[in-house]
Amino acid sequence: MASEEASLRALESLMTEFFHNCTTNERKREIEELLNNFAQQIGAWRFCLYFLSSTRNDYVMMYSLTVFENLINKMWLGVPSQDKMEIRSCLPKLLLAHHKTLPYFIRNKLCKVIVDIGRQDWPMFYHDFFTNILQLIQSPVTTPLGLIMLKTTSEELACPREDLSVARKEELRKLLLDQVQTVLGLLTGILESIWDKHSVTAATPPPSPTSGESGDLLSSLLQSPSAAKLLNQPIPILDTESEYICSLALECLAHLFSWIPLSTSITPSLLTTIFHFARFGCDTRVRKMSSVNGSSQNSVLGQERGRLGVLAMSCINELMSKNCVPMEFEEYLLRMFQQTFYLLQKITKENNAHTVKSRLEELDESYIEKFTDFLRLFVSVHLRRIESYSQFPVVEFLALLFKYTFHQPTHEGYFSCLDIWTLFLDYLTSKIKSRLADKEAVLNRYEDALVLLLTEVLNRIQFRYNQAQLEELDDETLDDDVRSRVEQGQLQQQTEWQRYLRQSLEVVAKVMELLPTHAFSTLFPVLQDNLEVYLGLQQFVVTSGTGHRLNITAENDCRRLHCSLRDLSSLLQAVGRLAEYFIGDVFAARFNDALTVVERLVKVTLYGSQIKLYNIETAVPSVLKPDLIDVHAQSLAALQAYSHWLAQFYSEVHRQNPEQFISLVSTALEAITPLISSKVQEKLLLSACHLLVSLATTVRPVFLISIPAVQKVFNRITDTSAQRLPDKAQVLVCRALSNVLLLPWPNLPESEQQWAVRSTNHASLISALTREYRQLKSNAILPQRKVQLEDTKVIIHQTLSVLEDIVESISGESTKSRQICYQSLQESVQVSLALFPAFIHQSDVTDEMLSFFLTLFQGLRVQMGVPFTEQIIQTFLNMFTREQLAESILHEGSTGCRVVEKFLKILQVVVQEPGQVFKPFLPSVISLCMEQVYPIIAERSSPDVKAELFELLFRILHHNWRYFFKSSVLASVQRGIAEEQMENEAQFSAIMQAFGQSFLQPDIHLFKQNLFYLETLNTKQKLYHKWTQEGSKL
Repeated sequence: MASEEASLRALESLMTEFFHNCTTNERKREIEELLNNFAQQIGAWRFCLYFLSSTRNDYVMMYSLTVFENLINKMWLGVPSQDKMEIRSCLPKLLLAHHKTLPYFIRNKLCKVIVDIGRQDWPMFYHDFFTNILQLIQSPVTTPLGLIMLKTTSEELACPREDLSVARKEELRKLLLDQVQTVLGLLTGILESIWDKHSVTAATPPPSPTSGESGDLLSSLLQSPSAAKLLNQPIPILDTESEYICSLALECLAHLFSWIPLSTSITPSLLTTIFHFARFGCDTRVRKMSSVNGSSQNSVLGQERGRLGVLAMSCINELMSKNCVPMEFEEYLLRMFQQTFYLLQKITKENNAHTVKSRLEELDESYIEKFTDFLRLFVSVHLRRIESYSQFPVVEFLALLFKYTFHQPTHEGYFSCLDIWTLFLDYLTSKIKSRLADKEAVLNRYEDALVLLLTEVLNRIQFRYNQAQLEELDDETLDDDVRSRVEQGQLQQQTEWQRYLRQSLEVVAKVMELLPTHAFSTLFPVLQDNLEVYLGLQQFVVTSGTGHRLNITAENDCRRLHCSLRDLSSLLQAVGRLAEYFIGDVFAARFNDALTVVERLVKVTLYGSQIKLYNIETAVPSVLKPDLIDVHAQSLAALQAYSHWLAQFYSEVHRQNPEQFISLVSTALEAITPLISSKVQEKLLLSACHLLVSLATTVRPVFLISIPAVQKVFNRITDTSAQRLPDKAQVLVCRALSNVLLLPWPNLPESEQQWAVRSTNHASLISALTREYRQLKSNAILPQRKVQLEDTKVIIHQTLSVLEDIVESISGESTKSRQICYQSLQESVQVSLALFPAFIHQSDVTDEMLSFFLTLFQGLRVQMGVPFTEQIIQTFLNMFTREQLAESILHEGSTGCRVVEKFLKILQVVVQEPGQVFKPFLPSVISLCMEQVYPIIAERSSPDVKAELFELLFRILHHNWRYFFKSSVLASVQRGIAEEQMENEAQFSAIMQAFGQSFLQPDIHLFKQNLFYLETLNTKQKLYHKWTQEGSKL
């Protein structure tokens, strides 16, 4: 006894020292080692049992429990049976004796340790494990403790960690499922008894003037006066102990529902009881009482009652998330929906004291989140199941959802509700597509709701109706969550305002798909109103000494103009988003509406360009000038969205009466041309460039080249004295001009394509664009001064970015287009190859050159011809010596690695080429990979270059299997099977060893990629069989 006492004092002292501020890390490591050594000793648990019963030091208790946890989870098999029995007996007794005095985290840890024993020994060696838990729950004194044990058991046994065998996991789940009915019965009893006990004493409030709350909707939802009466009972006031027990019971239910299947064990009385508690979340009285009385105790009480509502909704949502619903449970499910929608009606009820929004603001934020989750699950998982029930009023539900959506107190809440509407609209669209015969009936049922939704969503994106909320949205900083998803390549970067607009417009577009006429007649008049304001600005433009000025100066007028311009910008985006619903099969039916839109857009873009609103002086330049630029840019972007409609219009009228079409395109180009200038703001310039590219690429009218506005752009781009456009704009304009000459004209036979003239013009265009670049060839071998070198780099960058884009844009086009393109580029390609050796040590230049060559190989490989392609590959193989590769990978950082990766990508294209043309390069390529690149990267932890190298090795094997395994035709005829003889065995073995080594490295992405490659090779070529047959090993 004395030694146990001494050990306890020593442990308390050590623990206190370990957690003291002044203890050094070195000393902490020493103490940690002492404690670990003690825990490993046989029989240490006896000391720990004594420590637990004799100390009040939290650190000592937690350490002792950790020793038990380690013993049970890692060493239990080796513990003698007698010791196990003693531990199984002592720990529950300890818990029972001290559970009321132990700190909650120690109590919970002790429960977890006892459950861990059950996980190992129940029912064979610990047969009363679960019986004890049930007894604890049934005894009023220990009910909370029993519920904590039950929840821990559900967590640890139903969803165990990976350290149990599959058979044991299945056994535990089966054992627990056998107990489910008993457990649910107990939990129902606890919740019902507490509710009933407090309901008896709850004072019945006098009938309120709005007590008709149960109304028509409720009776139609519940189909039962008694159920409605039950749900309208006043909510009881619970004491603290009862609230605590209820919250534990609901937590248990939520976890149980996460894994038990839906069955009749989940009784109607249990569901009704859960819904009673869900009402706590939508009861604002307690929150108000606590804020009026001001006491912290009342405030905590209010929060606890709100928490009961949140926990009850968690239980409901766990049931809702199950898609597999047995037939016998469907009726229960319907009852659940009816009861939840009663709650929805309750929290969206307006009366004299409350607006819906103020009521929602008073509710717990977590409760609103849970309720929104419920609605999402209902629409996404169960709507198709429930809609067919005649007693479930779906249209009335949508009316409630509408109120709930448009009175959300937070932006996030509103976004979540828009997601629900999107799910509903998707459901409706797919239902109509699968049942076209019922289309009209389905649409008639929902038409009013959809039109109402569309109108309200449109109002919500307009400052005219929603200024206060919209001004709260941030339109400058990128949302963190959005940025993280951008890094994963999931969506474009967007601000809070852009996200708000984007989600709203998606809803508008989905309604447009279902009700095109209604949607258009709702949106277009609103756009027209704002356009009138914008087009009317001309009368306020006055000439001043420095240029043109907008003569609107009154503060109120400026504010109204700002709101109108912001709205016009949003509505232009909405009109652009709807462009896809005017093309294809519905082109003729909706032609007049689309023509009206396109004519207005053409007029607006020309107006903006002619009176140069983007350069005008305003009274509030920091606000109005960006607004005017944005409207102009959005009008161009909206018109661009209709380029597919214009292309279809062109194909319909090109033979007869094309005047209207020619007028639209010519006017659009008149609007674009003045904006192709380095003096125009980049946002507006890029919008104009993108529209020009769409007209040249998508619409492709035969007369484009002869329009003066286009010729003006040709002259502007090929004039070396003119100031060069910013890089992005220059690339786009050059792509547009190249496409005008290269892309085949639609609706015309080959004989009328005028390829000879267009080829000459394209050669002239490329010649003008590459003049300075081609002159570099003569100076390539001369040493250059630093300033001169930087100038050369700029020329290389500017020229190659344009040429690469031109090649990429026609890589999928007809052979004739690619032939003309290569003829024009031929000299520049040869210059690039000549310059390459001179810049091999300038990784930034090499990177751009290899990007260009990679694009050439991918798009114009056939046009380049075999001899020149061989020359390029040989040049690269000669230049990328082992020393050069090492310099690039090891010393030049990410740019150097990118250079090597692009070189390997070029080789990937080469080794995939069918036929025998490039086969002579295979030995050199494999040698480069295995003898030069692989030794440099094999031992590096960095993933750079590895993925590209292994992809190249995979392509070599996949597309050149015969290089390693030659099939004997004679043998296959004689024996009926193809006997494959191995060649180049050393190279094959080296490649396979490299793959094998990659599986020993920590890079999980490389592991996954290489496993996929080997599986593909095994499926196609029986790789594993060949490998073992040849005796090769990893």
